[in-house]
Amino acid sequence: IDRAENRNKFSAMLDQLGIDQPAWQELTSLDDVKSFVQKVGYPVLVRPSYVLSGAAMNVCYDEEELTRFLQMASEVSKEYPVVVSQFMQETKEIEFDAVAQNGEVVEYAISEHVEYAGVHSGDATLVFPAQQIYFSTARLIKKISRRIAKELNISGPFNIQFLARKNEVKVIECNLRASRSFPFVSKVLKRNFIETATRIMLDAPYTQPDKSAFDIDRIGVKASQFSFARLQNADPVLGVDMSSTGEVGCLGDDFNEALLNAMIATGYKIPKKGILVSSGATKSKVDLLDASHALSQKGYSLYATAGTAAFLNSHGIPTTPVFWPDERPDAENNVIKMIAEHKFDLIVNIPKNHTKRELTNGYRIRRGAIDHNIPLITNARLAKAFIEAFCSMDEKDIQIKSWQEYV
Repeated sequence: IDRAENRNKFSAMLDQLGIDQPAWQELTSLDDVKSFVQKVGYPVLVRPSYVLSGAAMNVCYDEEELTRFLQMASEVSKEYPVVVSQFMQETKEIEFDAVAQNGEVVEYAISEHVEYAGVHSGDATLVFPAQQIYFSTARLIKKISRRIAKELNISGPFNIQFLARKNEVKVIECNLRASRSFPFVSKVLKRNFIETATRIMLDAPYTQPDKSAFDIDRIGVKASQFSFARLQNADPVLGVDMSSTGEVGCLGDDFNEALLNAMIATGYKIPKKGILVSSGATKSKVDLLDASHALSQKGYSLYATAGTAAFLNSHGIPTTPVFWPDERPDAENNVIKMIAEHKFDLIVNIPKNHTKRELTNGYRIRRGAIDHNIPLITNARLAKAFIEAFCSMDEKDIQIKSWQEYV
């Protein structure tokens, strides 16, 4: 357990096994932190020692944020070193859940996050079996996981988190315990991973899965449940520390059906009329272009903040511009006024950067959505998947099937 949990020991073990990981260092002074950042470049992930579920972890995009955050993380000293690692953007996050006996993997499941890495796995939308990874990536993940299990001589449950971009695979961490995705993959596979793990730990007989057990045509999606409406003034935006207070696992014959089931189960509604898009940086504007086009073709009225409206209109997608909260508060199409009048059925708000105006305006839109009970999505990848799902499938076409009918 110590070799898996102690970052120094674990990283040394990965280096010895020749397994790739994001560049990181345990640092004890501000100058050390700055010289490491000069080597790997921004953004970086900063995490103090002895924290759980990502508490007090932060992604820093520039020196001002880094300095501010390190001051918040109290003294960076020899007693309390911080771990600073390279933060990889636009990278898929993949989970490997497995049970091993004496270092040999007995059964496993590979699932993927809809959101790119940077959203805590407790908040991310999880898809199993993984739909959008290369066959070669899956093979590499199995190979690396087997080597780690053997090296640590695991008997029982474990979870490894991976980053994958193109054909590169890097290990984030290995937890020698069951993870939150364990019950989810067990339900989808109809293989009780925890029963197998318990039997192994008690040296009791257990059944080996046959190869066909992993060859399934149903798809499961785990969506997270948030309670921002009950937390006054909380900003409903996701990051590296966990915000969700529950989750729902749903099945479908295909990804769209499973995703719609899960989103509806966590309180989203399929929009009927207007949709507000405030898509942040140019990258997420481009990411949401196809989805916006699909909305327009389905006859939805699109509204957007100035920059997004100009972008969508220039690409032939009719969009009505709305004013930011701090522009012309009395105007008919000030966004806060329109939220209060329930002109939107769905709000997509992707935070753009960390300037004061952007944060204040974006926060007011997000908080307005929560306070008026309007479905809100703050992640471009999830927004795209949800929009494509309800544009390609009618709510009435979602089948109502029991778990037994699927498995």
